[in-house]
Amino acid sequence: MIRSVLLSLLVFACPARAEFSREYLDQQPLEISSANGISIAYRSLGELGQPAVIMIMGLGASHVVWGDAMAQGLQNKGFRVILLDNRDTGASTRFDDWGQPTLWWQLLKFQLGAPVDAPYTLNDMAADTIALMDVLELQDAHIVGASMGGMIAQVIAARYPERTRSLVSIMSTTGAPHLPPPSAEASNSLRGTATNSDDAAERRAAMVERGFYPEVMGRQMMAVFKTGDRSEEVATISRPTLVIHGALDTLMPPPHGEHTAEMIKGSELVVFNSMGHDLPEEILPEMLTKMTQHMQAADGPSRLPVSVK
Repeated sequence: MIRSVLLSLLVFACPARAEFSREYLDQQPLEISSANGISIAYRSLGELGQPAVIMIMGLGASHVVWGDAMAQGLQNKGFRVILLDNRDTGASTRFDDWGQPTLWWQLLKFQLGAPVDAPYTLNDMAADTIALMDVLELQDAHIVGASMGGMIAQVIAARYPERTRSLVSIMSTTGAPHLPPPSAEASNSLRGTATNSDDAAERRAAMVERGFYPEVMGRQMMAVFKTGDRSEEVATISRPTLVIHGALDTLMPPPHGEHTAEMIKGSELVVFNSMGHDLPEEILPEMLTKMTQHMQAADGPSRLPVSVK
């Protein structure tokens, strides 16, 4: 059971859309800076001096997976948008020399309460983001994360509240052990993929084309497990928080988002009925409106961004 849960996570843990535009993002300069002892790749959209938004993507995903609609939507509302590649992903420092974890063994240790082996944790990834903010001379920023990126964003808000203007946690989780595992639908889909090598190869090729890096997913999943249940830490978050989840999420069912919101005093929970573990194009306008209103309220009247026509 626990092995199938891990494999489900490895296949489905990244927010994905069959088609999404990244033409605008690909045209923007990709910058690489030394931060926290590694190299972090990122793109910066918008003007200096505008309220900053840091965008953190999920398991094995580069920043381009956010897509043009999300990135430009925030930029056009007057925000400076910084999209980064997490360590071990995209053009940021890779940890290939560490090798690949033996997944069944590491997950068995996790289930038995023994420490798992991992080259880094979510705490390290949060520290990478803060170090990049230092490089960019950002005193604070709105922190937005999806899936595993939402977990990293939660760590930032809890450990670095003075650097967090607001938090937006999208289709993510606290990692609490009582929360439900992936649904039978997700597991059945996985089994269908695993039994057909041609389908699996095609799926991997499609993931790479869309900005995912399957070879790093095992290491990043071990980072999630090594960090463990973050419920107590999440409960300390005091910055304005918006929790977004999908009613159709089969990887992290809705109780994951509900528990996150329950742990954070004063947070707002928004559940989209037509959203799964993805960012559907049809709900992006409403999602962007919710995010913008949330961030503008956190900025206060003296720091409201101005819409760009």
